[in-house]
Amino acid sequence: MYIDMRFLQTLYILIMLVFSSCAEFLDKKPDIKLVVPRTLKDADLLLSDYSTMNSNYPVFGEIGTDDYYLTAQRWEGVSNYEQRMAYVWADETYTDVVQWQRPYKVVYVANQVLDILGQLNNKNLEQDYKRVLGGAHFYRAFAFHQLAGIYCGAYDPARSSKELGIPLRLTPDVDAKSVRASLEETYNQIIADLKIAVANLPKEELVKGKPHLPAAYAALARVYLDKGDYGQAYAYADSCLMIRPELLDFNNLSLSANFPIVRFNPEVLFPALGTAAPLMAATTALMDTLLYDSYADGDLRKKAFFKPNNNPANSQYFKGSFDQSNTLFFGITTSEVYLVKAETACRIGKLPEARDAINKLLKSRWDKNKLYVPVLESDGEKLLRFILDERRKELVFRGRRWSDLKRLNLEPRFQRSLKRVVGDKTYILPPNDPRYAYRLSETVLELSGIEQNKR
Repeated sequence: MYIDMRFLQTLYILIMLVFSSCAEFLDKKPDIKLVVPRTLKDADLLLSDYSTMNSNYPVFGEIGTDDYYLTAQRWEGVSNYEQRMAYVWADETYTDVVQWQRPYKVVYVANQVLDILGQLNNKNLEQDYKRVLGGAHFYRAFAFHQLAGIYCGAYDPARSSKELGIPLRLTPDVDAKSVRASLEETYNQIIADLKIAVANLPKEELVKGKPHLPAAYAALARVYLDKGDYGQAYAYADSCLMIRPELLDFNNLSLSANFPIVRFNPEVLFPALGTAAPLMAATTALMDTLLYDSYADGDLRKKAFFKPNNNPANSQYFKGSFDQSNTLFFGITTSEVYLVKAETACRIGKLPEARDAINKLLKSRWDKNKLYVPVLESDGEKLLRFILDERRKELVFRGRRWSDLKRLNLEPRFQRSLKRVVGDKTYILPPNDPRYAYRLSETVLELSGIEQNKR
């Protein structure tokens, strides 16, 4: 083997520099003031850590959805064993702590920020104080909601006070004992946090990635939709769109690009990204053929979201991430809010408002060279089914399908059994199956002593 001596000399110099720097650092007397955040600026900087606060949210739910499939060869080729098991809804021991730990890191930082703010004076006189306060509550609520979507069952008001929720850690005390709250308590805390965010966040936020008032309204609409409180979901969706009605015109996208949808585009209210999901990588997951075929020829989402693949023949990959990358986007956009408004308007008898919302969204996705025929359906049931179909088509790989399947399974008319075929094995996930709440990592259970999901 040939060894480049110049490379070794360079490496030696670098090592000496590193040790020299370390020695200088160790010779200095530490100043605790440099490492303990105390000021409003410190708190703001903690929330500005995009890689912590906006990234690495759990992907197990999206892995379990029916929007894609894997051939046996592709499934076996994924090195992450637990993600392979999540794909077939295997009810076995999990040890992956990332899905649980990363959102709770967001919670810890948010709690740390709230602790700092609680020790500051003149808190009611500072707009910056209110912005940071609202941001901390928003991030905590968002993380709690992501966790509940993966590790809790569907919200049913008749059972929610008895169903297991998640541990609601509300202080930065790492020694505090973790106890799982009820699902009712979990949603109450999420809503309480978001309402504080609404009361304090500004209408606009100059720093991309940080939440603002429209994002808080949208998050509340999302949470109330999961709860089945359609009146509240409609009200908050409408409040959001009164401030931020913007939609992308898909005619202006570079549809042939690898990633046509630009990061931080005008639709994005709050960006959030999933953890690594090799099983759903851009050249691994194959789109469900019935889903792909459901897009009309004039629907530009068919070109913006998917790219053709020849192995197997006539299959499709996904390329429509709102992060303009291979990373799964789980954030909130105005397009999602239009869908919330359309669905909830339909459910509470506001059919004209439902049609207006769905038409505005679909027209922004339609080829301008082809006639757009507006939705005029006057039958509430048919209109609702149409909107739900469009919701699935618009929010593909956006972190909402798993929660949608859970909540819709509570209604017999919308129940769906999921099916996976891997080689000669077939796997079925019936409606309302306990596996819709993924098992907690055994590592988490051993360290915390909290209760495992019931089976």
